[in-house]
Parts: sequence; C-alpha cells; structure tokens
Amino acid sequence: MNTFLIIVNVFILLLLILGLFIMQKKHVSFSKRVFTALGLGIVFGFLIHLIYGTTHEVTTGSIDWFNIVGYGYVKLLQMVVMPLVFISIVGAFTKLKLTKNIGKISFLVIGILLGTTAISAAIGIGSALGFGLDGIHLNEGDAEKTRNAQLVERVAGVENMTLPQQIIELIPSNPFQDLTGARPTSTIAVVIFAAFIGIAYLGVKRKDPEHADFFAKIIDTFYSIIMRVVTLILRLTPYGILAIITKVTATSDYEAIAKLGKFVIASYVALILMFIFHLLLLSFAKLSPVNYVKKGLPTLTFAFTSRTSAGTLPMTIKTQTKDFGVSEGIANFAASFGLSIGQNGCAGIYPAMLAVMVAPTAGIDPTSISFILTLILVVAISSFGVAGVGGGATFAALIVLSVMNLPVAIVGLLISVEPLIDMGRTALNVSGAMTAGVLTSKATGEIETEVYQQPNVVEA
Repeated sequence: MNTFLIIVNVFILLLLILGLFIMQKKHVSFSKRVFTALGLGIVFGFLIHLIYGTTHEVTTGSIDWFNIVGYGYVKLLQMVVMPLVFISIVGAFTKLKLTKNIGKISFLVIGILLGTTAISAAIGIGSALGFGLDGIHLNEGDAEKTRNAQLVERVAGVENMTLPQQIIELIPSNPFQDLTGARPTSTIAVVIFAAFIGIAYLGVKRKDPEHADFFAKIIDTFYSIIMRVVTLILRLTPYGILAIITKVTATSDYEAIAKLGKFVIASYVALILMFIFHLLLLSFAKLSPVNYVKKGLPTLTFAFTSRTSAGTLPMTIKTQTKDFGVSEGIANFAASFGLSIGQNGCAGIYPAMLAVMVAPTAGIDPTSISFILTLILVVAISSFGVAGVGGGATFAALIVLSVMNLPVAIVGLLISVEPLIDMGRTALNVSGAMTAGVLTSKATGEIETEVYQQPNVVEA
C-alpha cells in the first residue's frame, strides 16, 4: 500500500512538472514560472505533511524520488561552479576595461562585503536584544545531544587554528585538487590561483601581445561554452524549486519551530532589515531598489529554497550581468568572493545573535558598548577567516563564540530550526554578493544603467 501511495505522489509531482513545462512552451515569463513552482511546492508539500507526517514511510519514500529532481538540479549547478569560478576570474583579467581598475575593484568588492557584514552583525545584535533572546531556557533533546557531540571535534579544530593559520589554509598548494572541490577552502583557493594566472597574463601581454591575445581567445571560448552550459541548467530552475520546496514543506518540524518561534521571528526580522539596508545602499547610489527586487527575486528565491550559495553562483553572475548591467569581470569577482568572504547572513547576523544570547550565561552584559563593538569587529574579521575552516553559519558561529570565550553548545541547540533560518541566511548572502557587484560597477562607471533600468527579467 505504501509503495502505491509513493507512486501516486511521484505521479502528482510529474503532473506539476508537466504544468510548468506547458507554461514554458506558452512563453510565460521565467519569474512567473519560478513563483508558480514555489507556490505549488508549498501546497503539495504541506498536503504530504498533513496527510502522512514527517517521518512516515510514504513521506520519506516520496522525498527520495523528489530529490532526483530537486537535488539533482542543485548538483548540476554545483558541477559548473569550479569551472565557472576559474574561467570567470581569468576572463576578468583578459577584459581590458577591468584590468585598468583591478586593484580598485578588488578593494571595493571585498570592502563592501566586509562592511555590510559588520552592519549585519549590528542588526543581529539589535534584533536579539530587542526580542529579549537568551540561551538559558533552550532544551537539549536527543537530536541536540547528537549535534553537540558532532561539534566537539569541529570546535577543537577551530580553536587550534590561529588567524594566520586560517589565512594559510586559503592558499592553494595543489590547484588541480582544489578544482575538484576537495577542500573546504577550495573555492577561494581557485579564485587565488585564477588571479595569479590573470596577473601572469597581464605580464605576458606587455612583453608578447600575440601570445597573450591567443590565450585571451581561448579563455573567451571556454567562457562562452561554460556559460552556455549554465544557461541550459538554469532553464530547469522552476522544476528544481518545485521539488526542493516540496521536500522542505513536507519534512519541516513545525512543533519544534513553534517552540523556538521567537528566535525564528527575531532572525527573519534581522534578515529583512539587512535586506532593506541593501536596498538603501542602492538608493544612495541612485539605482532603483524596485528593479533590484523584481529582477533579482528569481535568484534570491532559488537561494532561499536550495540553501546553497555555491549552487546559486551561476544565477548570481547571470543576474548581475544580464539583468543589472554589471560588467562580467566585476560580476565574477563579486559572486566568487561572496562565496567565502563577508556572508551577511551566515557570517554576520547568525553568529552575532548567538553571541548575544549566550553572553549572560558567561556573566557578560550583552548590552555593554565594549561587548557590542568587540563582537562586531570579531564578526567582521571572522567572516573572512570562515573560509579557512570551511565556511557556513555553523563554523562562523563556532569561530566567533570561541574568540569571544563564550560557550558553543548553543549552536547545537538550534538544530531543529536550522534549515528554516538557513534559507533566509542564504538568500541574504547572495543579495550581499549581488549588491557588492552592482555598487562596485556603479562606483567604477562600468554599469550599463539602461540595462539596470529595464523592468523585465532576461530569460535564461
């Protein structure tokens, strides 16, 4: 009987996919198809949850099949991440317009990422204090005990790494290994390796222009092919979102979310406020925040549902170049650096909120100016160092709490709401990277304003 019900659920998913395909054939806009998929996934997932629950064999069996579509799509995106990062960074150097301002562009991108992370930390602190969050009344169940046991080894690894050691971890010793994504720091290592190739290209261009031009043509050819692959994959976005959000809605622990509802609400208030700050920065740069939201929403929606900044990279670059008019070089720099440096959600808001929650248990007043300023500084610096120990909100929190000499057990106590909050954090991370790209492009005069002002999303 269970097998029959699983087949029924899979058949329903296939019908929904067929509906989205028909919409595509009728030339319904990309953004409308994405949000239709999001809505259908929420309804379908909630019905599965309501009828079977989260742990029923029918639910788990159905989700296994749904994952072929959902996480199969994510894996396709991750497949092109490393080739795209490498070709994009090298390609940035081969474009004459960018090479004239390479130092300024790098400084602006990294500066905006780190600066917005400091602001996000301040907002996270304010939200935690405003909602009166504390870690004293959090209960440790079986899942939390297991999670904390897993964190013990990671904490030791983080505590034993000094900041200089974290920086050393960023440097690639074997770039071919890093191109496979073998290390937690592989992405930033590939960026560094590609930058060296680009700098070498500039040297060859001065001494032997003919060979340099030949190399540039090869890179441009590879870039065109990689971007074509990306385009083919991005056309599958509505189907991927449908399957992913169905799984999220069907398997979420709503009882646990209700118990930690105050923390969830405080987190999303902070995330929304920081997103509004991104829009204010764009307004100050005389760029329409409405166009940013309208044209960036499909990418942010995918980041929200998939919870993977790396998997969203191709969409992040495409949105900047095709929809916002950002030059390819700057878009590639901002998107690639944004994977490992200055993540506003994971490395900014989240660790700052946890530090405020747990500070009273260590006898520290979280409202003191000295504590707040120190925490903001530590969060900003650690958002760069996170890449040295693998990245992600968990490692960011472990680093910040360890540096501040605060208990780290709170990280494991929030496991039940981690997926829900991580969705918002990932979307904010991607927004931070896109904002850095747009603002840098505007500051250097390399943005195509007429492209940014167009209200419609460019089709994949």
